[in-house]
Amino acid sequence: MSTTITDVFFDLDHTLWDFDKNSEMAFEQILKSRCPNVKIVDFIEKYVPINQACWKLYQHDKITHQELRYNRLKFSFDALNFEICDEDIDAIANEYLESLTDNNHLFDGAIEVLEYLKPKYRLHIITNGFANVQDRKIKNAALADYFITITNSELAGVKKPNSIIFDYAINLAQASKENSIMIGDCLEADVNGALDAGLDAIFFNEKRVEVSQNIKQINHLLELKKYL
Repeated sequence: MSTTITDVFFDLDHTLWDFDKNSEMAFEQILKSRCPNVKIVDFIEKYVPINQACWKLYQHDKITHQELRYNRLKFSFDALNFEICDEDIDAIANEYLESLTDNNHLFDGAIEVLEYLKPKYRLHIITNGFANVQDRKIKNAALADYFITITNSELAGVKKPNSIIFDYAINLAQASKENSIMIGDCLEADVNGALDAGLDAIFFNEKRVEVSQNIKQINHLLELKKYL
């Protein structure tokens, strides 16, 4: 594979940038000041699956950006039987997006593997995250210098797994699909989305879920050296 691949596309959240860890740290600070009676452990337990479900709806245009921001918090507080007004939810949503990039933990091996790949390939990012937040993550985590292009769903007008975002990224990178590969943590959005769009793909299976043997996968970022 490494003889034909010229361009490597990465997802950002849950692939390079440790979203769960950074998100929990942001919420810990916010809840401490705004909702001191809510335990962070209890909140995160409810929030994580709710956020994932809301993001899935958002990816498929079933809810808006604003509904995503509101619903994931409202449903989490409801699940905890914690009464909170819409005004406070809106304030927490804003504060969360502002403080999310205060912490920028990356997955183990992220910088090492980027240092390894950069001299060999042209590196890019394709992300469904909100543009201004993703830009801050990339800058604050000192990732910007590794990537030639960054495609986000706001620029492309659609979200992964829609093939249009992959076409947009390929055009922006001035790459070819047959010489490109996508690496991401989401089977549907990153892997199947890329494969359906005509790119090869590697599944970052950090949580070690059962997947088809036909899918290229890694459990640690440094395992990319086996493929690239």
